Amino acid sequence: MTPTALVTGIEGFTGPYMAQELQAMGYRVHGLRRHGESGEDFSAVDLLDRGGLGDVVERVRPQVVVHLAGISHVAHSDVSAIYQANVVGTRHLLDALAHLKQTPACVLIASSAHVYGPSSHALLTEQSPMAPFNDYAVSKVAAEYVARLYMDRLPIVLARPFNYIGIGQSPSFFVSKVVDHAHRGERVLRLGNLDVERDFTDVRDLVRCYGLLIESGLRGGAVNVCSGRSVSLRSVIELIEELAGISFDIHSDAELVRDKEVNRLAGSNAHFIAQVGGFAFRPLRETLDWMLRTPRSGW
Repeated sequence: MTPTALVTGIEGFTGPYMAQELQAMGYRVHGLRRHGESGEDFSAVDLLDRGGLGDVVERVRPQVVVHLAGISHVAHSDVSAIYQANVVGTRHLLDALAHLKQTPACVLIASSAHVYGPSSHALLTEQSPMAPFNDYAVSKVAAEYVARLYMDRLPIVLARPFNYIGIGQSPSFFVSKVVDHAHRGERVLRLGNLDVERDFTDVRDLVRCYGLLIESGLRGGAVNVCSGRSVSLRSVIELIEELAGISFDIHSDAELVRDKEVNRLAGSNAHFIAQVGGFAFRPLRETLDWMLRTPRSGW
């Protein structure tokens, strides 16, 4: 019988890529979404609906769970919604899974590198102190602690992805915004601080990493998912200009400069590599070229 993988947030940016990865691994995928119709491969349920969620989990009885649902934008304006989605929703999901007669073989929870906050470390490791710098990051730290309450009952692995990009990401995120402007021929860019550095990963690599973590047998801890290389946002713009053959007119917008900004967010992937036995991350140039070559209608 084909094993079932349950994916929350199936209709978000990462969800469709994760579904494809799990299908390639031999799983039948059942996705959770907040709205729409329920059917053989999807269930419409809000993670805040504890009873409804429990019914779905009992019916699906997954062998693997990938928890992607939640609010992922650091600058999201509704603070209450951030904590409800990222903390309470996670708590309800884990509680439902813990009540299954046969628990899953793996529950992968997508946390975030933002749990680390500002750091003087050249590369952040899983042992770097957690120092959340905004409500989004605090919610992710809280969700990790909620997950640890269940680690004696569920085989949980906490994935800490750094920034990742690709086709289908909302233009409210930096790289997609710049690529969107390039697609539309809009040369004027209004942006915030371009001197911060981020560690970017291709979304296709990210979901393959999640798949490898599921297969690795690593349970009960956190692991960074990142390329191990950081680049300034200014350099990203320059690379997009080079690939697209355009030149942007960049304007600094004070309203887009965050009050609490992590200047450098770059991770060590040594622990991940040690667990999965090696992995070759795509160069940033390749990912940006893929995004630029795909018409916006294909997103």
